[in-house]
Amino acid sequence: MANLAQESTEGDVDLSTRAIPDSARMPPFSLTMAWWAVCSAVFYIVVGATLALNYGARNALIGMALSVLSYGVINTIISRYAMRTGLSVALFSRVLFGSVGAALATLIFFATAIYYAVFEGSVIAVAANHLFPALDYKWAALIVVCYSVPLVFGSVQHWLDKFNGVLLPFYLLGLLAAVGLTTWEYGYNAAWLDFGPKGAVPANGWWQCFVYYMGVWVLMMFTFDYARFGRKKDAGYHGRFNFGIPFYLVTFLLNGAAGIYLVSTIPGLGTLSEVSVVLALLKLMGIWGLLFVWVTQSRINTANYYLATINMQAFFQKAAGLRAPKFVWALVVGVVVYTLMMADIFSKILQALAWQGVFVVAWVGVALSHITSTRYERLIGADIECRDSHVPQFNPGGLIAWFSGAFVGFALNTETGFVASLSAPATFVISWAVYSALLAGAKRTWFVRNL
Repeated sequence: MANLAQESTEGDVDLSTRAIPDSARMPPFSLTMAWWAVCSAVFYIVVGATLALNYGARNALIGMALSVLSYGVINTIISRYAMRTGLSVALFSRVLFGSVGAALATLIFFATAIYYAVFEGSVIAVAANHLFPALDYKWAALIVVCYSVPLVFGSVQHWLDKFNGVLLPFYLLGLLAAVGLTTWEYGYNAAWLDFGPKGAVPANGWWQCFVYYMGVWVLMMFTFDYARFGRKKDAGYHGRFNFGIPFYLVTFLLNGAAGIYLVSTIPGLGTLSEVSVVLALLKLMGIWGLLFVWVTQSRINTANYYLATINMQAFFQKAAGLRAPKFVWALVVGVVVYTLMMADIFSKILQALAWQGVFVVAWVGVALSHITSTRYERLIGADIECRDSHVPQFNPGGLIAWFSGAFVGFALNTETGFVASLSAPATFVISWAVYSALLAGAKRTWFVRNL
């Protein structure tokens, strides 16, 4: 790894587009506090409630439990590899797809992170506008963006861990308070586990719930770009706890179960959405509800803004030759986020996320196949070559596998019913299988140039 460590210290202090050397790794608790920002979002509360409303509470909980297991296993593998190599998604994608192919991965990643930042920021702005009507939504949104951007000027190592560590107890206390006040106001709903659609509950509801969570497999990419800050000696802790099953028990199961209970107990929510749940919390908790919303959404947005920034930086450095410090790209992200918050194009953003999600699942399939294979090491050696000038523009094996899985996913996504639910699983299996088959006969020139 000597070539990576040397490159990572040359002219790029923030390490946004470089491998993380051992000297810049974080203690385990600090990285835990930075990463666990991702677990707090009203989005996870609403997803659990929405799935229960459509497929039944028990099916939703089963789907969540299966997602906890699958996410935990996959991210344990991914996080260990990221810690061992210090690579980011952008750098690892150069290995998988070549330097030009990797640009598409960073484009998809930063666009997805921006979309989530738009959603989460809008929730805060709507909440502030509802509680203080004199504060117009456009000004509330501008305030949210203006304080969010500076939060990622600092590094994961020296700022985001402290900011999110301070806010973590407030998120947990706020979630507990929301459940407690709901019970106090409306009484305990003993039948919350029977919450669901009117009429018969779909027989395969648990499967529909499970595959729905595959739509947010972008968290695998989130994991990669955070886990690379972990020290190699802490890989066991991070793999088992920080990026593993315990994290997703909180992110999916705890938040989801709370969402089911809140929505099944609070009357008159109307059409279920992040906004309707937030308005219910404001009705229950007043200014404290706004504080809870600010804590949850600000924590998750530190991850959204940070990952959007470093991947935008990597993309434009390759695609347009633009080199600028990380804080400049953070400002650009802020401008884009605010513009989208004002544009009222949420339906189009949701469709874009659905299509990009297929590419993300295919990326995970290729990544896992590569990580679990020894073929690369036999061809290239123990050191991983990811310098832009030393990798080919296109890696045929990775690109064929990536696009094969995505093509199958897109085709199934246009269907309806159970067939459509196979889109994400089929995307993953096809991309993994095709890359595994092609990797067995891979040539050295797929991964390194003949200089």
